Amino acid sequence: MHESQSLISAYFVVGLLGALVGSFLNVCIYRLPRHESIAWPGSNCPACSHPIAWYDNIPVFSYVQLGGRCRHCSDGIPYRYPVVETLNALGYIGIVWFFGITWSAAVYGVLFSALLVVAGTDLSHKIIPNAITFPGIVVGLLSAATILPLGFYEGVLGMLVGGGILWLLAWASPYLFGKEGMGGGDIKLLAMIGAFLGWKPALMTIMVGSFLGSLVGVALIATKVIRREDYIPFGPFLVCGALVSLFFGQSLLDWYQGLLAG
Repeated sequence: MHESQSLISAYFVVGLLGALVGSFLNVCIYRLPRHESIAWPGSNCPACSHPIAWYDNIPVFSYVQLGGRCRHCSDGIPYRYPVVETLNALGYIGIVWFFGITWSAAVYGVLFSALLVVAGTDLSHKIIPNAITFPGIVVGLLSAATILPLGFYEGVLGMLVGGGILWLLAWASPYLFGKEGMGGGDIKLLAMIGAFLGWKPALMTIMVGSFLGSLVGVALIATKVIRREDYIPFGPFLVCGALVSLFFGQSLLDWYQGLLAG
């Protein structure tokens, strides 16, 4: 009973930390595409520029308490704010559940938060910030060399394979399909994912992301939400593929190898 209560308390603390970090991620999602500092000034309302007091900046709770509106100008607060805070909290809890309270779990938490920022900026501005992917590649390689079980060599191979495949597709697309393929942001994103997870999960990320992207794209075209020639950001689908690889990659690989073995 005592152990169960301690575990619940640990999940609560981890979830609270995830929500607090998620609040900062919202700042990154809003400011990085605008090339603004994420450190200064403090949080303020985008509509009226009034500084946000600490009691109006409590993750999720403040959004609900304010009814999703600024206290001073009553302008609507995007629903993205509580969604990102909640997702980051749930992501941290899931990582601790899968990997325990370990240094590896802490590194995967950094990756998870970086992926959330990437998904948010790509959906809102069709931009994957270098300020996330370049430092992410460095952190991934350093973590692979010192903390993560895959090792430095595997991290480097994952970076090269992941980024290299998308670079090759981007280079070949104008010749094969008559139009540009993957953007440079997608290439750097997958290089970062490969640095953290290795080359096999990087390949799985591409496969899962492409599958999900195809399903969503066909559904949006079929329902006439978009036209065939419209651009759909690929970053969020790569993020989904990376999360599948992080949590279920080894199980899926074992299942696939079992099928091949008969």
